[in-house]
Parts: sequence; structure tokens; C-alpha cells
Amino acid sequence: MLKSLFNLFRKKGDRSVKLDGEKCFLRTFGESDAKELAMLLSNNKHFWSTYEPIHREDYYTEEAQYKKILEGLQLLALNREFSFGIYEKESEKLIGHISLYAIKRMPYSSAFVGYSMDQHFVGRGIATEAVKLVVELAFASLKLHRVEAYIAPENISSIRVIEKAGFAREGLLRKLLFINGEWVDHYMYAMLQEEYLQKKV
Repeated sequence: MLKSLFNLFRKKGDRSVKLDGEKCFLRTFGESDAKELAMLLSNNKHFWSTYEPIHREDYYTEEAQYKKILEGLQLLALNREFSFGIYEKESEKLIGHISLYAIKRMPYSSAFVGYSMDQHFVGRGIATEAVKLVVELAFASLKLHRVEAYIAPENISSIRVIEKAGFAREGLLRKLLFINGEWVDHYMYAMLQEEYLQKKV
């Protein structure tokens, strides 16, 4: 059974959120994480580029990620976005990132989930556990009604992750995102709070 811990605590004036699983734990990024995050992004730039845009070189610097983390902290304070690092439980190494973002209140009461794993940790069930932890945050703690995810049809590993986490495919969004020179179709996946609660029974 998936064990999770939802901790809110204050450190140097910032609010941090930590979610604990069996294989990994998630922790919202703080200012001191900029260097490690930049390294993760740089090391996986080409691996992730199949399904994500390649950014300008300065995006992969510590300075750029520091600014991005500051923006994330502002959104976190407003409960509009939760940007987590995915850490291997045993080594406490940063091995990916996952976000619950674009959080909307009524009449939507919804959010999106997006995630990326270090190429050396794909296929170990860690991403699926991370998604489940974020879903639990969305439905049990934030009381949202719906969580969605967009995934390219060719991204088989990500489709496997989201389906194992319990999401249902709802349709195909044609030419949704412009990625590396072309418009790319994406499947829409979603889970409802009632479906989450049924799985918990």
C-alpha cells in the first residue's frame, strides 16, 4: 500500500511540501536546489527532447533555474502550483521532477500533472509512484475534482506510467503543442476525485 506523508513546514520564510513514498520522496524545490536542478536538466536535455522542446542554452544554467524556482515558490504560496523534485529514497539523489500545475478552483476545481525522469531511472516504477503521490495531494489534501495530463502518442513509457497510476484516456487533442519544429498530437488523460476515492476503498 502506498504510504504518503503531506508535510507543510516553514524554512527561511518559505513553505515546503514533502511527500513520502516507498521508492522515492517528493519535495518542492527551494532556492538551494538550483544547481542540482540545472544539472538534472542539462544531463537529460537530449533524452527529454523527443517529447519536450529543447530550450536555449541559458535555460540549463543555475541562474536560470534559480529564477524559475523563485517563480515556483510564488505560485506555491498561492496554491496554484506545486513543483517537486523526485528523489530516490535510498540515495536522496534528485532523479526527476513532477508538477501539479495550472490549479483552478470552482467551477473547474482541476489541475494538470507533468513529469520527467532521469534516463537512468526510467522503468523502475518510480515515476508511477511519484504520480500517485501527487494525485493523493490533489484529491485528498487540495480536494480537487479532476487531474489531467497530456501525453504524445509516441511516448509509450509515459503512457504506461499514467495508466498504471489509474488515469483514463479521454481523447486525442490534434496538433496541441509546438515541439522542436512541428505541431504534435497529444492524448488527454484524466482522473476524477470519485475514481481516486473508489480505488482507496
